[in-house]
Amino acid sequence: MLPILSRRIVLGGALAMPFIRTASAQGTYEFVAGSLGGGWYTMGAGIAALAKDEADLQIRVVPGGGLANPTRINNGQSQMGWGIDAFTAAAVRGEEPYRAKHDKIRTLGTGYSPTEHNFLRAADKPLEDMRAILTQRGLRIGCPQRSSTDEMTLQRIMKFISTSPEKIRADGGTYLNGSYNDIAAAFSDGQVDYMYCALAKPAAVLTEIGQGRRAARLVGFPDDIRKHLIDAYAYNQGILPAGTYPALQGADLPVTTMDSVIVVHESVPEEVAYKLTKVLIAAKGARLTQIHASMAAYDPAVAWKYEGAPLHPGAARAYREAGAMPG
Repeated sequence: MLPILSRRIVLGGALAMPFIRTASAQGTYEFVAGSLGGGWYTMGAGIAALAKDEADLQIRVVPGGGLANPTRINNGQSQMGWGIDAFTAAAVRGEEPYRAKHDKIRTLGTGYSPTEHNFLRAADKPLEDMRAILTQRGLRIGCPQRSSTDEMTLQRIMKFISTSPEKIRADGGTYLNGSYNDIAAAFSDGQVDYMYCALAKPAAVLTEIGQGRRAARLVGFPDDIRKHLIDAYAYNQGILPAGTYPALQGADLPVTTMDSVIVVHESVPEEVAYKLTKVLIAAKGARLTQIHASMAAYDPAVAWKYEGAPLHPGAARAYREAGAMPG
């Protein structure tokens, strides 16, 4: 596990090496999504299919992570992709965990997929409090890869309660990183007893665990941890309604939440950003919901108001044309 400082150097330094791909020349735009098995990848693929069918835009979806995606797009390695509202804003400002200002980032708006942070425990484990679980000796936990906002958030929680991946390992525990599918398999197979992931509801991975052979329960976020994440890092708070995952919860659960932003490089032509945003606006409602239930939240009248990064001129044109944004 790399310490936070080293990770900041990687994000702000190694990824800052120029590697610009000219999207207009190659005709295909690379959309960096999330881990295989996660909602972001599914949603990215759905958007790519819509863009091809409705606007003849060629988009190739590749795996990524919310923490690294803004840097990847800012450096031109991918022309577009998913970002998290709070992390994208931090990237633009050059604030932790990013070392440099990401001044080539533009967006197509936000609100595409409100995302809950989920903390899962094996049902046969006696501890039910997040703090007690994370500070116990011999903890065995799985979380996504180090390029993800999931893992960065878990690191922030652990720092707040005076623990770390290094301490977990030193106390004889396991801190496992992998794709959503990898950590879900490790949980189901008994390699880890706890799992942390940020996935929009209903998450296929969690639904499958609920139907699997190992009984599990979701753990609510304590008030002090939620408040810390909100005050220090601009996360949001939410409620995971009872019945979202019937096999994993018996009541409403307080959780930490984030929202998804479509981030694009400033070099994406205005006409391309316009066409893609126009397709998304037209797909609001049933068509986006068919891609993923969380996309029902997308509201063009609100999406353009995101202030964490500049709105791409092509997107602004589409929102104005649709009457969602003042002229």
